Amino acid sequence: MTKMTFGPAFTEEGILFRLWAPLHESVSLKLEGAGLRPMQAAGDGWHRCTVAQARAGTLYRFVLPDGSEVPDPASRFQPQDVHGPSEVVDLSFYRWKTSDWTGRPWEEMVIYEMHIGCFTPEGTFTAAIERLDHLQALGVTALQIMPLSEFPGRYSWGYDGVLPYAPDSSYGRPEDFMALVDAAHQRGISVFLDVVYNHFGPDGNYIPSYAPLFTDHHKTPWGNGINYDGDGSEMIREFIIENAIYWFTEFRLDGFRFDAVHAIKDDSAEHLLHALVRRVRAAAGDRHVHLIVENEENDSELLERDEDGEVRLFTAQWNDDVHHVLHITATGETFGYYADYAGDAGKLGRALAEGFVFQGEHMPYRGGSRGRPSVHLPPTAFISFIQNHDQIGNRALGDRVLASSPADVVKAVAAIYLLAPEIPMLFMGEEWGAKEPFPFFCDFDEDLNEKVRKGRREELSRLPGFDADDLLDPTAPSTFAAAKLDWSKLASSEVLGFYRTLLDLRHRRIVPLLKGAGAGSAVYRSAGSALAVDWTLAQHRRLHLHANLGSEVAPLISQQDDVETIYRLGGSDGGNLAPWTVIWKISEA
Repeated sequence: MTKMTFGPAFTEEGILFRLWAPLHESVSLKLEGAGLRPMQAAGDGWHRCTVAQARAGTLYRFVLPDGSEVPDPASRFQPQDVHGPSEVVDLSFYRWKTSDWTGRPWEEMVIYEMHIGCFTPEGTFTAAIERLDHLQALGVTALQIMPLSEFPGRYSWGYDGVLPYAPDSSYGRPEDFMALVDAAHQRGISVFLDVVYNHFGPDGNYIPSYAPLFTDHHKTPWGNGINYDGDGSEMIREFIIENAIYWFTEFRLDGFRFDAVHAIKDDSAEHLLHALVRRVRAAAGDRHVHLIVENEENDSELLERDEDGEVRLFTAQWNDDVHHVLHITATGETFGYYADYAGDAGKLGRALAEGFVFQGEHMPYRGGSRGRPSVHLPPTAFISFIQNHDQIGNRALGDRVLASSPADVVKAVAAIYLLAPEIPMLFMGEEWGAKEPFPFFCDFDEDLNEKVRKGRREELSRLPGFDADDLLDPTAPSTFAAAKLDWSKLASSEVLGFYRTLLDLRHRRIVPLLKGAGAGSAVYRSAGSALAVDWTLAQHRRLHLHANLGSEVAPLISQQDDVETIYRLGGSDGGNLAPWTVIWKISEA
C-alpha cells in the first residue's frame, strides 16, 4: 500500500502531524483544548510535529504566522465543516466483509449515477445502504457517486469541494462510506467516485495562503489553473495523485469519473493525468480498475487501446453525443447545443457505431471544430445515457423532461441505450420514471450565493429559461429538498419492470459478446426516422438494431437471414416499422 505523504500518520511515538507550507518559515499546531505547539521546519517547505497524547478523534488545526487557523488540507474528516478543525481518523479499525473483492470486468458494467444527499430522504451513506437491494435486483453493477470531498455548507452538487481527502460530514463519517462500499461489494456492485482535479471551490480553500496551489500560466472557467507544472508543482501533483490512490486503496473503490479533464492544464513532460493513471493502476495490483473521463473536447487519444485491445489510459468517456441525439429524438428540443445534433437518425447511427458524432467537424454552437476520430475504438470505450446530473441540472428548472415524454417514446429510447454495446448509465430514479427535478444547488455565504445566482444566469444564458424572473434560486434549501427522490413512487411505477427486463436481457445476451469485441466493426444506415446498425462483436456474433424513432411508419432499411430476434418493442409489417419500434437481433458473423 502506498505510504501517504500528506495528513496525520500513526507512529510508535504518537501522531505525526505534517503540513507542506513553503510560503512560511514557521507554522504551529493547535490541538483542541491543548493550546499551541511549534512545528519543526523539516526542509523543502515541510513542517512536522509528533504528539504522543494525540489519538483517533483528536481535533486539530494549523496556525500560520499571522494567526490564521487552517484545517489540514489532507484532513480525513471535518466534523464542523470546512472552516472547523480537522479530526484524526484511524481507518484501520474498519473490518471489511469483502476483503477478497477484486472488482468486475468493464464489459459487465451497468452504471447508476447518484447524489448521496438526494438519493434518500436522509441523504447519508448509511441510508443509501438500505437501497442497494433495489439496485441489485434492477441489474445495476456499478454505483457512480457524485463528488464527496468536503464542501462548504449544508448541501452541494459536490463540485465545489475544498478538502479532497475528507468525505463530506453531512453524509456521515468516513467509516460510513467504507460500509457503503463494503455493502455494495457484497451485492456484486462496483463503486466509482466522481473526483474533481481541475479546480477547488471558492469557499474554504486555505491552501493558497501557505502553498503555490494556483498558477496564472493557465486559465480555467473557474479562474487560474492549478499549478501542475510550475515552481512548487511537484508537491501539488503528489497531493492530487495520492488523493486518488487514497480513495482507491483505503476505501477499496473500483474506479473514478474524472470531472472535465479538458480543464486540467499541464505542460509537464508527463501530464498529471498520465502520471495519475500510471500510479493508480500500479497501486491497484490485480484488482479491476476502471477510469472514466468527462471530456468536452472529445479527445479520443485518451481512450486508445494497445495492440491487444487493452486500455492504455482511460477506460471510457461519458458520451454526450449519444445523449444529445437521443434527447432530441425523445423531446424534439433543438435549442442551444442540441441544434447541432438535429436531423435524421443518421447522427444517432454514427454515435452508436463510431462513438462521437463530431470527430473533427465544425460545430456551430462551439464556433469551431470538435472531437477526433473515434471509429477505431471499441463500443465499450463510450458510456451512453439519457439522463445525468449535468443534462438535467443545466435546465432552468432542473426538470427531467424525459419523465414527461410519452411512454412509448421513453421506452424506445431506453431500449436503444440499455441494449447497445456501449456501457449504459442510469441517473438515480430514472428506472421508475422519477419526476423530481435535479436543479443545481449549493450553500455558501450570502456574498457568494449572489455571485452564484448571477453566474448561473450568465453561464447558461444561451439556454431557454435562464432569463426568467422566477428562476430557481440554487442556494435556497427548498431547491435542494425538491431534488430528493420520492421512494414512495417506486411501488406504482409503470416502467420499473421494463427496465429490469432490459437489463436482465443485457446481462444474458449482450454482455457475453463484449469481451474482446473489436473496434471499427460497426456500420449504420438511416432514412428519415429509420435506423439500422450492425456490430461485429465477440464469439463470431453480429448484433443488429432496427429502429423507427418517429411518430410515422418508416421503412425497414435492411433484413438479415438466419437471425435470432432477442427483443422487440413495437411492430413491423412487411417492409415497414411501426412508430417507435425497436428490434434487436443476433446472427452468426
